[in-house]
Amino acid sequence: MISIMFKKKRLSKSGFVQGAFITTFGIVISKILGMFYVIPFYAIVKEKGGALYGYAYTIYSFFLALSTAGIPLAISKTVSEYHTLGYYKTKERTFRIAKQISILMGLICFILLFVFAPLVAKLILGDLTGGNTIDDVTHVIRVIDTAILIVPILSVYRGYLEGHRYLKSTSISNVLEQIVRVTLIIFGSLLSVYVFHTSLDTTVGTALFGATLGAFVAFVYLFKVVRKNKGQITRKNLNVKEPKISNKKIIRKIIIYAIPFIMIDVFKTMYDFIDMSTVVKTIASMKDYSLAQAEEIMSIMSTWGSKFNMIIGSISTGIIVSLIPTLTESFIEKDKEEINKKVNKTLQMLLVFVVPMTVGLSLLSRPVWILFYGNSTYGPSVFAYFIFIALFASLFTVTITILQVFKDYKTIYTSLIIGFLIKLLLNVSLMNSFNKMGLPPYYGSISSTIIGYFVSAVICLIVLQRKFNINYENTLKEGINIIFSTLFMGISIILLRFVIPNYSLNRILNIPIIICYTFVGGLVYFIIVHKSNTLNNIFGKKYFEKVLIKSKKM
Repeated sequence: MISIMFKKKRLSKSGFVQGAFITTFGIVISKILGMFYVIPFYAIVKEKGGALYGYAYTIYSFFLALSTAGIPLAISKTVSEYHTLGYYKTKERTFRIAKQISILMGLICFILLFVFAPLVAKLILGDLTGGNTIDDVTHVIRVIDTAILIVPILSVYRGYLEGHRYLKSTSISNVLEQIVRVTLIIFGSLLSVYVFHTSLDTTVGTALFGATLGAFVAFVYLFKVVRKNKGQITRKNLNVKEPKISNKKIIRKIIIYAIPFIMIDVFKTMYDFIDMSTVVKTIASMKDYSLAQAEEIMSIMSTWGSKFNMIIGSISTGIIVSLIPTLTESFIEKDKEEINKKVNKTLQMLLVFVVPMTVGLSLLSRPVWILFYGNSTYGPSVFAYFIFIALFASLFTVTITILQVFKDYKTIYTSLIIGFLIKLLLNVSLMNSFNKMGLPPYYGSISSTIIGYFVSAVICLIVLQRKFNINYENTLKEGINIIFSTLFMGISIILLRFVIPNYSLNRILNIPIIICYTFVGGLVYFIIVHKSNTLNNIFGKKYFEKVLIKSKKM
C-alpha cells in the first residue's frame, strides 16, 4: 500500500485556502474511518467496554500531549519561519533537534505512564465497585502506552512537512494511520471474543493497540516521503547569509513555541479528566441513577459521543494546519493587511462548515445514534447537546492558535486558566442544579464545558481586536448569514418530520432517513448561504469549485 503512494514525482505546496481544504479533507476522512469502527466495536464490548476504552484513551491523550509537547505545530511554525527568512541550514538542524527531543520525551512519558498506571486507575475509579476494576484499567492503559513511543517522532515529521506547506503527504499519513488502526480494532476485537474467547480487558487492549500499529505505519510512510524528496525539500530558493544560530537557541525557540500548544492540549484533556473524575461519582450518588447508568452516560461522553465531535473538530484542525505556516509567513513579513485577511478567512471558513454540521447532527441525533449504536436510553439525549461542545471547542482552538502565531502567550495562558477554572467550579454544581430542576444532570457537565470554551474564545477574540487591530466587520456579516441559513436548514429538517419519520428502531432503515434529511437540510443551507454571496465572499467566486475539483483528484 505504501509503495503505491510514491508514484508522484514531486511534492506540491498548498496555499492557505487550498491547504485548508486538503488537510481538512484528509483529517475528516480519517475521522470518519475512525467513527465507523464504532458500530461493530460497540456491539462487541458494549457500554462497559466502551467506558474502559474511554478511560485508557483519555489518560493516553493527556500523556500524548506531554510527550509530543506541542512539537508538530511548533516545528511547523519554526520551519516556516526559518524557510521564509532563507535560513535553510538552521531549518534542517531544527528538524534533527526536534527528532531527538521527541524520542526522549516519548520514552520518558512511556515509562512514567507504565509505572504509575495502577495509581492512575485508582484515581479514576476510586472505591467504586460493580463495573470495571482497577486491574482492568491498568492493563488497557499500559497497552495504549506503547503508542507514545512512536507518535512523537511521527508528529515531528508531520510538522516538518507542514512547515513547508507539503500538506498532501501528511493528509495521506492521517488516512493511512486510521485505516490500520480501525482494521486492528475491528478484526482484533472480533478474534479476541469469538476465536480466542479472551476477557473484556484483553479485547479492549487489542483494540487500543491499533493506535500503536497505525502510528508505526504512518511513520514509515512519512519517513520514506522525506527521504525520497530530500533534495526538493532542502533546495534553497533565497540566497541569504545565515546568522550563526546555536542549537541552544533553536531548542529554546522550539520550547517557547511548543509550550502554548502543550497547554492547549493539556487543558482540553483536563476538561475530559474533570468529567471522568466527577460525572460518574456525582450522577451515581443521585437517587434516580445507578453506577451502571452513570458509567453508561460517561462512556457516551468520553467514547461514543466524542467520535462525532471529532468530525466537527477535524475541520478546525485542518484549517489550523494550513493556517500556521501561511500566517507565520505574513507575520514575519509584517503584512498587516494579509494578517487581517487570513484571520477573518479562518473564522469564516470555520463557521460556514461547523455551525450547520453541529446543528444538523443535533437535530438528527436519534437516527444517527440508533444507526451506529442501536436504541439507547441516554445516547440520543446526551449526543443532541454534547455535539455543541465541538462547535465551541473548535472556535476556542482556532482563536488561541492565532494568538500563538502572534506570540501573545500571556493572553493564551490567561484564557486557558479562566476557562479551566470555570469548568472546574461549575461542573458538579451545575449537575446538581440541573438534577434539582428535573433536567438531565449530565446537561450540567456539558454546559460547564461549553461555557469554559466560550469564555476562553471570547477573551482571545477581544485581545485580537484590541491588540492586533483585527477587524471582524466582514466576519460578523458572514456569520449572521451563516446563522440565518442554518436556522432555515433547521426549520426544514423539523418540518420534514411531518412527512417522513425522523428515525426507525431498525438500524439499517435509519440510513435512508439520514440521507434524506441531510440532503434536504444541506440543500436549503447551501442555497441560502450561496444566494447571500457568503460562499463567494469567503472562497472567491470561482475558487470554491476549483478547490473541490482538485480535492477529488487527490
